[in-house]
Amino acid sequence: MATIRDVARKAGVSIGTVSNVLNRPSYVNAKTRAKVEKAITVLGFAPTSTARQYRIGRERTLGLALADMGNPFFVDIAVGAEAMAKELGVGMVICHNGEDPGREEQNLDLLAQLRVQGIMITPVDEQNARLGQLKDIGLPIVHVDRVSPGLPCCWLATDDHRGGQLAGEHLADIGSQRPAFVGSLQISRQVQDRHQGFVEAFTATVNGEDAIELIDASAWTMEAGREVGRALATRRPKDRPDALFCANDLLALGVLKELQLHRIMVPRDIALIGFDDLVWAEAAAVPLTSIRQPRALLGRSAVSMLIDEIDEGTDHVHRHELLEPELIIRQSTVALERATKRKAPARPRS
Repeated sequence: MATIRDVARKAGVSIGTVSNVLNRPSYVNAKTRAKVEKAITVLGFAPTSTARQYRIGRERTLGLALADMGNPFFVDIAVGAEAMAKELGVGMVICHNGEDPGREEQNLDLLAQLRVQGIMITPVDEQNARLGQLKDIGLPIVHVDRVSPGLPCCWLATDDHRGGQLAGEHLADIGSQRPAFVGSLQISRQVQDRHQGFVEAFTATVNGEDAIELIDASAWTMEAGREVGRALATRRPKDRPDALFCANDLLALGVLKELQLHRIMVPRDIALIGFDDLVWAEAAAVPLTSIRQPRALLGRSAVSMLIDEIDEGTDHVHRHELLEPELIIRQSTVALERATKRKAPARPRS
């Protein structure tokens, strides 16, 4: 079998450069990297996963690469993962990728350089080629929250489609006739799944799909939600939706803040549902109805899943898990529900 020394000789570079291409490719210029990758292909070089294993008695260390720690959702995942790691006596290195694909690649290189035994990731880019390269050199990877079902690795997430259904069913139950979904379908598969579930559930009982407006949001952030709120405030009352289902809580909280500034009352004028059930949802000026994700459980389960893959080695079979969301009803929709009940026609007396 070819060795790393053979690859270095074939490519005309040092062994250290070959190691960088394998573990930290962003540190190597594109021309040199291409030479090394060609040599690897020609020689059929395959780094062994056993080279990554720790000596007996050495503490294990895992990596956790988070898309955006400015979003409390990801912080809650990290807290759950860290608690589980502590219980198992495992160390953890946490990286913040800031929704930046370039930064994500650099952090993956850093984790490989630190020789972690496995990586959990909420990816900025699910198709990042670096993830495949790391798996090829024997590094186990578990995708958390942001997943593509066809990925050849372990993954776990909340059932976003079911979460959308819960929101659609709730708005139908409380009497909404003109709801809107707030979120960009281009951001991620998650938003698409939440939107699809919402549309399916709402239209199953109320009107048709045309009754649901799609309001694009530029990001997952509160500021993007405020932009949506400002746009809604410019419409005539009769042209506004009577309810909003936002792709996450940050969007919903931004919308709520802006509507209040324009004296548009939630839920009297517009009912509002978020997704995630962050701690901020209950503490909002109008407590927010939300679809709860088991955030800490996502982190804990990811650690268990990764440890299992490391321990099972070549006998491992990839696992895929969808966790159940939960509808948490608060004041941002209950007033509409009460108003609907008041408007219900009286039954004829017998």
